[in-house]
Amino acid sequence: MSLLVIGTVAFDAIETPFGKTDKIVGGAATFISLAASYFTSKINLVSVVGDDFPQEAIAMLQKRKVNTDGLQIKQGEKTFFWSGKYHNDMNSRDTLDTQLNVLATFDPTIPAEYQDCEFLMLGNLAPSVQHQVLDRLANRPKLVVLDTMNFWMDIALDELTSLLKRVDVLTINDEEARQLSGEYSLVKASQKILAMGPKYLIIKKGEHGALLFYNDQVFFAPALPLEEVFDPTGAGDSFAGGFIGYIAETKDISFDNMKRAVIFGSAMASFSVEKFGTERIQNLNSVEVDERVQQFIDLVQFDISLVG
Repeated sequence: MSLLVIGTVAFDAIETPFGKTDKIVGGAATFISLAASYFTSKINLVSVVGDDFPQEAIAMLQKRKVNTDGLQIKQGEKTFFWSGKYHNDMNSRDTLDTQLNVLATFDPTIPAEYQDCEFLMLGNLAPSVQHQVLDRLANRPKLVVLDTMNFWMDIALDELTSLLKRVDVLTINDEEARQLSGEYSLVKASQKILAMGPKYLIIKKGEHGALLFYNDQVFFAPALPLEEVFDPTGAGDSFAGGFIGYIAETKDISFDNMKRAVIFGSAMASFSVEKFGTERIQNLNSVEVDERVQQFIDLVQFDISLVG
C-alpha cells in the first residue's frame, strides 16, 4: 500500500527580507513529497510540468524514492510559475505574478500501479481537480487529507464545500479557517468546519504553531523558535508532507497518532523555512530529523503537580 500525493510541481521566484531568488523549483506536491520521504518510502506523485522543467529536479525527487511515473511532461508548454514578496513579519506576502501555464488544463491521470493508494494527500489545487482524483480511484483510501487556500474559497466555494464531505482531514491556516467559517474564534470556526464534513481539522498558525481538532478534543503543537527564517513558502506543504508521511508509515489514524504526526509535520516545516525553496529539506539525514523532532518533544513535555 502507498501514499499518493497530488499537487503542483512548479517554479517559484521569491523575495524576502533576507534575499531573493530567480526561478527555483517549488510547488505543493514537491514539498509534500520531499517531507514525506523521510518517514515513508512508497510515495506516488501525480502532477504536471512543461518541457522547461529541469530533469535534475525530477531526478532529485526520484533520489528521495518518489515515484514520478504520474508526472506528466507537456511538450511545448511551460511549467506553473508563482512569484511573491514577503513582508518584514514573514507572515504576509504579496503575489507578484502567477502563470498557470500547464496547470490551466491539468487532467490528473492515475497510473494503474497507483491504484493501491491507502493514504491520499490532496495538495493545494482547484477543488474540481481534487474531485477528479477521488472519482478516478478504484477504492477510497484509508485516509484522505485535503489542503486548500483562500483563493478557492473566493472563486470555487461550492465545489470546495462539496469536497469537504469527501475528506477525512482538512489543513488550512488561521486566516482561511476564519474565512471558511465566518467565525473569528478558532474554536467556533473549527466546530463549523467539522460540521461541513471532515473528521479532523488542522489549523496552521505559522510561527505560532498548529491546532488539531477532533470532535470536542483539541491538541496544540508549538512552533520551534528559530534564529533565522529565510523562506516560508513551502512551510505549510512541508508540514502536510511530514504529517501524512508519518501517518502512512505507522498506518495508525487514531487521534493520538495524529497528534504525533502534527509534531513530525511541524519539524519538517521548521526545516523548510531555513533555506530558500527545497534546498533544506532535500538534503536532510535521519539524525537531523530525529534531533529536530526531539526538540519539539522537549518543548511540550513537562511534569507538573497540582497543589490542592
